[in-house]
Amino acid sequence: MNILFSPPDISDLEIELVTQALKSGWITTGPKTKLFEKRIAEYCGADMAACMNSATSCLEMTLRVLGIGKGDEVITSAYTYTASASIIDHVGAKIVLCDVAKNDFHLDYDKLPELITERTKAIIPVDIGGVMCDYDRIYKAVDSKKHLFNPGDNKYLKAFDRPVILADGAHSLGATYKGKKSGSVADFTCFSFHAVKNLTTAEGGAVTWVNRDGIENSELYNDYMLLSLHGQSKDALTKNTPGSWEYDIITTGYKCNMTDILASFGLAQLERYDRLLTRRREIVRAYDETLSSPCISQLKHFGKDFSGNCHLYLMRLKGIDENKRNELIKSLADIGIGCNVHYKPLPMHTAYKNLGFDIKDFPNAYEQYKNEISLPLHTLLTDDEVRYVCEKVNELIK
Repeated sequence: MNILFSPPDISDLEIELVTQALKSGWITTGPKTKLFEKRIAEYCGADMAACMNSATSCLEMTLRVLGIGKGDEVITSAYTYTASASIIDHVGAKIVLCDVAKNDFHLDYDKLPELITERTKAIIPVDIGGVMCDYDRIYKAVDSKKHLFNPGDNKYLKAFDRPVILADGAHSLGATYKGKKSGSVADFTCFSFHAVKNLTTAEGGAVTWVNRDGIENSELYNDYMLLSLHGQSKDALTKNTPGSWEYDIITTGYKCNMTDILASFGLAQLERYDRLLTRRREIVRAYDETLSSPCISQLKHFGKDFSGNCHLYLMRLKGIDENKRNELIKSLADIGIGCNVHYKPLPMHTAYKNLGFDIKDFPNAYEQYKNEISLPLHTLLTDDEVRYVCEKVNELIK
């Protein structure tokens, strides 16, 4: 066996639509990107979406659209990939890390209110593994401290009476919380379409948002477009209209737009997405049923009020430490099973140590990390491969 951890699932449909884009003569941001934005918004139950070159760009441009920067604070989880936090540093705001709850991969909702100050402008909860956070508890936490909220002069922040909830939904496209899809629950949600994600465009991302009094959606969308393409008043598609060459630079923006090649890839993936999710859920149920050792605990993808999209299979092995965990990953690799770890907590990385963070202050995050293994989970896995993974894991942890 040679079971890869997470290869992309590319069919003839992706190849056909990307080829059509290549032959169309329009390969940068254009009609396919606009169509993909429309389809993503529809899928999520949102009115609009803005596509960019990554979820990281979507997160950062949202902070910038909201005017968040120097002197402000933004809270996110200590148990996540760096993109959830690095974008806070990029805009000049202060990163505030929240530990996860005991025996949980999501941030500690009870601790969250303690971290909110008069400088807090946003919370970035992380939908880890494709399982959405408990957003009722997050909204309750920010509402409890709304008396501290100061929106400043930003026209969008003024529409809020509390810190903004900006979901890192990099993993959670298609997941649901209390009957609503990711992308229609938090104030803003940013998705990733990186190569290892459930829906991929190779590289790419999208942001959706919930309608709110005081925010005009088309104006917000235009501001995203300005920021993501150099602050240019016309995109390339509009400039290409005969006689419409002239444009203005409204602000010194950034360069993180999506292209029609990638959007065409995404349109094909979205057409297949429900079937891809069905297969992922079959695999997760097989893992849950077959990995029966009492020493195993898993991230739960299915519950009364939620359904994950089965992006990652996060598994903890009780009673082992980092060294034993790493040895087990190597043993699995030796017999053809590629595994991973999600995640090494941010305070354990050099960049965050240099910012003053210490893993000792985040004991629950460390406990989650030290014995976590992510098993292969993708739609190219066969039933025989799933059985092989379960068999070998059960053998090795006896």
